[in-house]
Amino acid sequence: MDVRRFFAWAFVALALAAMWSGPAVAQEKPMEKSLYERLGGTYAIATVVDDFIERLLVNDTLNANPAIKEARDRVPRAGLKFRVTALVCQVTGGPEKYAGRSMKEAHVHLHITEKEWQAMVADFKKTLDHFKVPAKEQGELIAIVESTKGDIVVQAGMKK
Repeated sequence: MDVRRFFAWAFVALALAAMWSGPAVAQEKPMEKSLYERLGGTYAIATVVDDFIERLLVNDTLNANPAIKEARDRVPRAGLKFRVTALVCQVTGGPEKYAGRSMKEAHVHLHITEKEWQAMVADFKKTLDHFKVPAKEQGELIAIVESTKGDIVVQAGMKK
């Protein structure tokens, strides 16, 4: 079989396959935007993180923990906000890369209790509500936060 005849048959076969399968584009569902995109990207996330960290800094339940208070006095606000923003951007699908310590390593010395964890989650929810983050995105964000709990909260009766 010569090359021209081969390509002619190949073209006919491709044309028939396309006709039988119908338009591929019509069968595909549009891809959902990443959580990062739905939240508005870096600047929107940084704005939410700024509000959230400010709430945490004045939270009486958290400030009653001397280890947390000492860490807050030592770590600059801007640096903390930068790290948290990078982390949230990364875990929601953004291009930013978190370069800080693991959640366990960053929190082990703080001896965070369940009560303190719940106070933090309540402040996070207040911030999300303040910025009118839709319920679906709030649920996804809360699930991400909850996935870190085992590395952050001290189990009753145990020291990390």
